[in-house]
Amino acid sequence: MSDSTQDIMVNGFWKNNGVFVQMLGMCPTLGVTTSAENGIGMGLATTAVLVGSNLVVSMVRKAVPNDVRIPAFIIIIASFVTIVDLSMNAFVHDLHKVLGLFIPLIVVNCIILGRAEAFASKNSILGSVLDGVFTGLGFTFALTLLGSVRELLGSGQWLGHQVLSADYQPVLGFILPPGAFIALGFILMTYKWINQRSAAKP
Repeated sequence: MSDSTQDIMVNGFWKNNGVFVQMLGMCPTLGVTTSAENGIGMGLATTAVLVGSNLVVSMVRKAVPNDVRIPAFIIIIASFVTIVDLSMNAFVHDLHKVLGLFIPLIVVNCIILGRAEAFASKNSILGSVLDGVFTGLGFTFALTLLGSVRELLGSGQWLGHQVLSADYQPVLGFILPPGAFIALGFILMTYKWINQRSAAKP
C-alpha cells in the first residue's frame, strides 16, 4: 500500500473525519442518530452517494468548465441521492420511513460537495473512489457511535436488543434533541483526548 493511499484512508476515516474534525453534516448527525441502526443506515446511504459522485466528478473533471463546476457537481450528487432514495424506499422501506426527509437532504451535505470540489475534481479516479469510501465510512462510524451512545443511555438497548439490565433507568433525554448535543460533546472530547495521547507518544 502506497503512502498516498494510506493517507487517503486514514485522513478520510479518522484524521480529517467529517464530523469529529470538520463538523460538517451536523443536520443528519444530530437529527437521525436516536439509534445505532439509524446511524448505520444514514451513514451507508451517504457513503454510496460519496463514492458515486466522487467517481463521476473525477471522470468528467477535465470536461467541466471551471465557471459551472459547482452546479455540475450538485447535479451529479443529486442524481446519486435520487438513486439511493428510491433504492432504500424499495429495499429497506421501514428504515427509509424513519430517515424520511434526511435522505433527500444528502444533496446539501457539505461533506459530499466538499470532497467533490477539494479532492475528486483534482485527483485520479481510483484515489477519488478511495476518498469517497473512507470519508463515507468515517461519517458512518461517527453517526453509528453517536447513535449507539444515545440508544444505550436513552433506552438501555443497542440495535434494538436489550443490553443493560432490566433495572436500568433510561435517561430519556438522550433520545431527545438536547441529548444529541450532550453525547456529541463528550464524544468530541474523547476524540481529542485520543489524538493528543497519540501525538504525545514518542
